[in-house]
Amino acid sequence: MSTGSGADSAPAPAAHDPRPSPGRRSWRSPLRRRSNDGPRKTSMFASLKVRNYRLFATGAVVSNTGTWMARITQDWLVLSITGSSTAVGVTTAMQFLPMLLFGLYGGVIADRFAKRNLLFCTQGAMSLSGLFLAALTLSGHVQVWHVYVAAFFTGLVTVVDNPTRQSFVSEMVGPDQVRNAVSLNSANFQSARLIGPAVASALTAAVGPGWAFLANGLSFLAPLTGLALMRTRELHEIKRSPRGKGQLREGLRYVSAHPELIWPIVLVGFVGTFGFNFPIWLSAYANDVYHGGVGQYGMFNTLMAIGSLAGALLAARRRSTRLRVLAGAAIGFGVLEVLAAWAPGVWAFAPLIVLLGILGLTVNVTANSTVQMGTDPEMRGRVMSLFMMVFTGGTPLGGPLFGWLADQYGVRVSFTLGGVICGAAAVGVGLMLARAANLRLKVDLRRGERHVQFVPRDARELAAVA
Repeated sequence: MSTGSGADSAPAPAAHDPRPSPGRRSWRSPLRRRSNDGPRKTSMFASLKVRNYRLFATGAVVSNTGTWMARITQDWLVLSITGSSTAVGVTTAMQFLPMLLFGLYGGVIADRFAKRNLLFCTQGAMSLSGLFLAALTLSGHVQVWHVYVAAFFTGLVTVVDNPTRQSFVSEMVGPDQVRNAVSLNSANFQSARLIGPAVASALTAAVGPGWAFLANGLSFLAPLTGLALMRTRELHEIKRSPRGKGQLREGLRYVSAHPELIWPIVLVGFVGTFGFNFPIWLSAYANDVYHGGVGQYGMFNTLMAIGSLAGALLAARRRSTRLRVLAGAAIGFGVLEVLAAWAPGVWAFAPLIVLLGILGLTVNVTANSTVQMGTDPEMRGRVMSLFMMVFTGGTPLGGPLFGWLADQYGVRVSFTLGGVICGAAAVGVGLMLARAANLRLKVDLRRGERHVQFVPRDARELAAVA
């Protein structure tokens, strides 16, 4: 995922030496390129050639569709029972709160046990949650606290399921295809995002919400079947962490010792908390700014999903990951949010939403694959749990904050502030990565020269000697 060439066009970090010697860097410069590197590309669907991953992806698209059906139906059910938007917000908070509170412990579990066996447990538990709501809704006994309990239970299961699924990808496809597989996972999820809400709306209108919950519960039979059919001998063996004390602290120390891991995680934390509050912003623009109602809100969500799907498929074509692309995409994401905030009409707002979907997915996929490829296999579960905790754990914090800002000062101000914070965080992270790689920013306004680029700090001294 790169453009251009030169010192600031670089490959992703190399895999770490499990035993780095003191004082020695265990990673390549995230902004510097080797002379024989180029913007190599691979087949968009290369990972699907791996049988185990093909089974995994097939099951995922079915269960992801069911998950999106449940999300839409769950919010509608709570709203219909209580008539309160606050209650809908509580449901969302209940689902994401466990990740914020216990996310790191999920990574410890993911590193300690066989990931395929863990996924059997987590996927089965999510199926039971869907069937629980289906039974209560179809029998006419559902109450709002039942939905809260189901949402919190699903969130607890996700604490283990997320890092396990993320790190299991490398076991299925091997290190060479991780980048492509992560991108296809995102494309898979965004495809379900296009299908699930539409199916849920039609099914709820025709026969009621209980059947949508039932469809979600049964959808997990697909990934469970895929896991059962996998050939375990074809999995890439990963050393599991033995049981012991201090594994959580060990994971935190590991991340803090590697700037090429901690700064992408910091950046996705800012983007997830301050930049991904689209349910608040898009609904406000549809109702209060452009006065298009619920139909326009649905259109905005569809456009966002189309952009996200396009971003994931474009990312799947690229073989290498460069951290400068992460920082650049995050800066562009922040700038686009500011521009969209002040769009004069739907005709200007709609294409900006598509571009935001593309860049938002680029940030997520680039950070995800960079962190996975730069982490030792036996630490990957703990590192990815921190990644997911930071990215999704900010939702219960950012949502109420930017909702309050929209109510008090208007949605344009709320949207603008989110974009400014994301852009500023991206600039700061880019500078910190350059500093860690011993690079400096060079500005050259002469005609025919590259105006802005990162160059080694030693270049200044060499130029002075010459």
